[in-house]
Amino acid sequence: MVFNSHLRRSFNHIPEVLGSMESDWPGSTLPLSRRLLELQRVRERMCGLSLDNGAEAKYPKENKRLIGSERVNKQEFTEVFHDFCTRPEIYFLLVQFSSNKEFLDTKDLMRFLEAEQGMTQETSLKLIQSHEPSEEGRQHGYLSLDGFTSYLTSAECHLFDSEHDTVCQDMMQPLSHYYISSSHNTYLIEDQFRGPSDISGYIRALRMGCRCVEVDVWDGPDEEPVVCTGNTLSPTLSFRCVLEAIGRFAFVTSDYPLIICIENHCSYRQQKVMCQHLVGILGDRLYTNPPDEEDSYLPSPHALRHRILLKGKKLGPGSDGKDGEPNPLHLPPKHFQLLKELSDLVTLCRSVSFIDFPTSSESQKSWELCSFQECLALRLASENPGDFVNHNKHFLSRVYPSPMRIDSSNMNPQDLWKCGCQIVSMNFQTAGLMMDLNTAWFRQNGNCGYVLRPAIMRQEVSYFILSAIYFGECSVISGQNLPKPRGSGAKGDVVDPYVYVEIHGIPVDCAERRTRTVTQNGDNPIFDESFEFQINLPELAMVRFVVLDDDFIGDEFIGQYTIPLECLQSGYRHVPLHDFNWYYISCNTLCL
Repeated sequence: MVFNSHLRRSFNHIPEVLGSMESDWPGSTLPLSRRLLELQRVRERMCGLSLDNGAEAKYPKENKRLIGSERVNKQEFTEVFHDFCTRPEIYFLLVQFSSNKEFLDTKDLMRFLEAEQGMTQETSLKLIQSHEPSEEGRQHGYLSLDGFTSYLTSAECHLFDSEHDTVCQDMMQPLSHYYISSSHNTYLIEDQFRGPSDISGYIRALRMGCRCVEVDVWDGPDEEPVVCTGNTLSPTLSFRCVLEAIGRFAFVTSDYPLIICIENHCSYRQQKVMCQHLVGILGDRLYTNPPDEEDSYLPSPHALRHRILLKGKKLGPGSDGKDGEPNPLHLPPKHFQLLKELSDLVTLCRSVSFIDFPTSSESQKSWELCSFQECLALRLASENPGDFVNHNKHFLSRVYPSPMRIDSSNMNPQDLWKCGCQIVSMNFQTAGLMMDLNTAWFRQNGNCGYVLRPAIMRQEVSYFILSAIYFGECSVISGQNLPKPRGSGAKGDVVDPYVYVEIHGIPVDCAERRTRTVTQNGDNPIFDESFEFQINLPELAMVRFVVLDDDFIGDEFIGQYTIPLECLQSGYRHVPLHDFNWYYISCNTLCL
């Protein structure tokens, strides 16, 4: 059971598979070797697993009985096959709620749905019609073990609340009231110094729902600007090709505004080419309306749908073009010649330098944006958290990784989100815990790239009193079809899995618990352990389940699943595991 305050998909295929086998059954008996081949074929078809993944250890009696006889008949095979696929934890759950210990009638099912799943009686009959495989069960209104298993492993019992699969938050708030999915040096697909650059970096980020990409532009050959990181060995990309890719994929995943961070290092001559490409390729999607001087807030994501905003340098009023660095705070100018036509394309995201919070409060406009290097942002978050939160109620803040992260590692985005920083730029090419948190976080609003910040980070006057307001209980019941970690050869073919349950959020909420190790069982390891967590700010909390293979040489990663606390469904749920790159591992799940 997962977080009370708020078992295998293969059963769906059993009637189909058995039906096909019955049609091919050669008489009344089947040679043992043929039976084993059929069983292996069925399991591979259902789960993508080989027969030796813990099966012999799990069912020694059945294996000995069958191997001891040279031939088995159809009935014996069907019985053993059914036993082989039955999950004991689901059977015991059915017995707990069943009045006759064999199936769930409508009353039994209603009790289960209301007590555990938070559902009503109206859903029970519909559920039986959807999941009960037998005609008799559907006619008489009961759910057999097969049907119960089908229900518990269906999308209806996914841990992630399907309401969050689409945009479900208020999108009419000012832009500064949202966290915005952001990519750092989007063109790089490996490290920061010598790794390759590729257009695919932009395509992948945009497909993942990223709403802020970075383009570093330098002078290139033949009067064509190029995209690259200056003073490194990384290859260059054509600026025109980068814009074409952005233009094509900008709104494939999300309709909400895309911010392009232009880091302009070009000469005056090539800035003219930049401007031509921006206007020619992005066209009317570029938002160029000047901001209203009287506006205290930026427009909303809803108002800016299908629009592209440029973040960059902008000339001050009456400038001759030589003071390219924005200078609203009357600082000594940096001598950089900025093309006026290029400056005019920057409207709602004008880059300004950060001095201190009092200066920003007095002089900064709502359409002006400060960028913070990671180390400075973390220092401000530690020394002046209240000022940082108040600053971000009115202005956008962008945080980019430390230049010391040459390996393209990632900062913890929650360290900055807790102070309200909207744009925390991540190296999307680097998998791991930090990208797991970032990816999971932006799933909670239809993966549109925008997540509304908590009310205490939006309201003009707000107070946060640290007191335990949420207690959650999580039970890790079992795992299903856990594979051997890819590339692992340190020991045998069967895993010894265990699970970490991690809470990520504000520091006082962070915690982790570990289940016991289940030895030699990747097919259906039973953990059956419960943990309690105390959470003070659930709006910023996430839960991460990590499955590892216990190995004396070094525990190896099997899969993970990360989810915002706000997206959890209570009751008995299944979690599909992801690999390092957030791709689903077919048929591998946790039962909670």
